[in-house]
Amino acid sequence: MPYRLLKFGLERAYSAPRMFRSPPTLRDSYDVVIFGGGGHGLAAAHYLAHEHGIRDVAVLEQRYIGHGGTGRNTAIIRSNYLTEEGARFYEFSVDLYRDLSRALDFNLFYSERGHFTLAHTPASLRTQRWRAEVNKHLGIDSEVVDPAFIKETIPEIDLTCGGHQPPIVGALYHPPGAIARHDAVAWAYARGADQGGVEIHQQTSVTGIEIADGKVAGVHTDRGFIKTRKVLSAVAGWTPQIQRMVGLRTPLTVHPLQALVTEPYKPWLDAIVVSASLHTYVSQSSRGELVAGASLDPYELTSMRSTLDFAEGLAGHMMDLFPFLGHVNVLRQWAGLCDMTPDFSPIMGTTPVGGFYIDAGWGTWGFKASPVCGYTMAHTVATGEDHELIRAFNLARFGGFELVGEKGAASVGH
Repeated sequence: MPYRLLKFGLERAYSAPRMFRSPPTLRDSYDVVIFGGGGHGLAAAHYLAHEHGIRDVAVLEQRYIGHGGTGRNTAIIRSNYLTEEGARFYEFSVDLYRDLSRALDFNLFYSERGHFTLAHTPASLRTQRWRAEVNKHLGIDSEVVDPAFIKETIPEIDLTCGGHQPPIVGALYHPPGAIARHDAVAWAYARGADQGGVEIHQQTSVTGIEIADGKVAGVHTDRGFIKTRKVLSAVAGWTPQIQRMVGLRTPLTVHPLQALVTEPYKPWLDAIVVSASLHTYVSQSSRGELVAGASLDPYELTSMRSTLDFAEGLAGHMMDLFPFLGHVNVLRQWAGLCDMTPDFSPIMGTTPVGGFYIDAGWGTWGFKASPVCGYTMAHTVATGEDHELIRAFNLARFGGFELVGEKGAASVGH
């Protein structure tokens, strides 16, 4: 062990400050209360403090920072979506991510890898061409490539899938596709919010929301009552429980989504590989681990358990793409919760309940939107009006039948 590290470990007084404070008590009132200590909630708190000067904010997390979807995803970042609304929204998030390590003064291990969405049939390839044209129209770097390009970029891939699946006939290639360290995003936004004066309260559960004359009047917690006129719910898979507290109905359904990571290996996979047909996606982390996932579990369930069936199915499809992985050991697997909407787009912004704001419906694509969600929801909470980038995602679209259909670009968990 290096002498300097040993010396640091034995010091009584550390020169480095804590990542963020842990206030011992809740105050009686706050200007804004945010439910959820994940990337979205913490980013909103950070931007409220630093962009809008609103510092009297409390973030309430029922477990610990990053316990939910932020700490249980595969950390893929991209903007090659199918609709104009979706593509613009995620492109803004990618722009924020590119500068986020500098802006937050924290190494997020942001790494552009290039993102391949494989097509195994002519019909799938047509969808990828459609996405490419939408992306190009909006100035997003995306193009359809042939099998030769895929093989040259990823020499280890088996374009025939071993004969067990339809062969790869092309792909949508998105060069800005990237990965980042997901827990670092939560920590960095938590530190930024704390430095702006925000209070972060872990191990604090919301038990009820007080409504008076159709507006938020306060929040009940297991640590006491808080007076507030503005509440932002950013709790992903726990959104149905929160919406019932204010009498809202949304079309959300909650499904588990599982992933796994292998033991670390010498770097060989620089790109991010996604196969919608095989319901498989994989990238290699900065530590050499293969991080992989599959599609949603088919049943509605609020549970974060993992299953052998998932591991077996994903391993088989991974070997269809990369046959030499048969000897690789799985290090661990896990599950998260995905709150799905009928059109595969989020629910964001104002609601019929005055002072109650929602950031939900993130399905399998919430991590990549963390910066833009925080930025736009902070604006919405501060002004009381939906930011222009999220107007199409308001809950009211379901009543007006104005859906934003993103299933073609978001139907695989990545």
